[in-house]
Amino acid sequence: MTRPPVSRCNSRSVGGTILGPTLRNQGLVAIFCIDLPIGPSTSNIAIVREARAMNWHEAHVMVTGGSSGIGQAVAQLAAHRGANLTLIARGADKLNDVANEIKDSTTRVVATPCDVSDKDALNSAVASATAELGPVDVLICSAGIAVPGRFLEADDEKFRSMMEINYFGTLWCVRAVAPSMVSRRRGSIVGVSSAAGLLGIYGFSAYGASKFAVRGMLESLRSELAPHGVHVGCCYPPDVDTPMLAGEEQFKPPETKAIAGTIKPLSAIEVAESILRGIDKKQSEIYADPTTRALARSVTAVPGIYRRVMDRKVKATKA
Repeated sequence: MTRPPVSRCNSRSVGGTILGPTLRNQGLVAIFCIDLPIGPSTSNIAIVREARAMNWHEAHVMVTGGSSGIGQAVAQLAAHRGANLTLIARGADKLNDVANEIKDSTTRVVATPCDVSDKDALNSAVASATAELGPVDVLICSAGIAVPGRFLEADDEKFRSMMEINYFGTLWCVRAVAPSMVSRRRGSIVGVSSAAGLLGIYGFSAYGASKFAVRGMLESLRSELAPHGVHVGCCYPPDVDTPMLAGEEQFKPPETKAIAGTIKPLSAIEVAESILRGIDKKQSEIYADPTTRALARSVTAVPGIYRRVMDRKVKATKA
């Protein structure tokens, strides 16, 4: 039997994966090319049925963290596509300001101040929104907090609060809307993890743990809900130019700043566009930039490269 031709990079092989000759962004992301058969043989290739794009017109889109950053940008784009919105966030004044900016004669917006880590309050908010706008068609969980710091210097509350908001705040929302989506055999759920949910980074032992938890939950949920016609995706943004990033900068240890280097943050709109595109294409992994996509593909293949690069950067701050 003739072997089908393969695509190759002009570079050396590492553990069955082709490692490209260059590193990007201060050596943190390697460029990879994986051998894939090109031809009639599909024994090792999953055939994915083309999914129909989301019908956003008058769909009920629920967004947590909707008062700023990624959540606000998602809400604006969804409204532009004709969706009706439920926005959830803790700050009532800012939330109402965003709702008033978005609301027009064709877009209905429900603004519900709520702490997503409060399960009972969240369930009540979902019930009220459903009574007004109908069952949720799209859930986007972008509420979150990030307070970096060294493990030995952090208090217990820092670990608890980030897990409560980032992980449980996502979990409670999903549990509130998933049963209805399953019964209707349609819907889309997207949670926001982070590039820090792909590999451990100095100073993010609390934040990274919560984002790894979001990733693990959504990856497992995807396979459970797919047979019921419900899409589940997880977004992995890098640093994003939002109020949360501005707030965390003051707490970053020098080592964390050195690892981040001079990478330019993405805009919230860029991430929001990737999320809506991911929903349209029913993607399980959603990336807003090629660098993070390359990181996700390569970090499990050669984790030692990333560890050595980060260790060198940490050591350099202490020189």
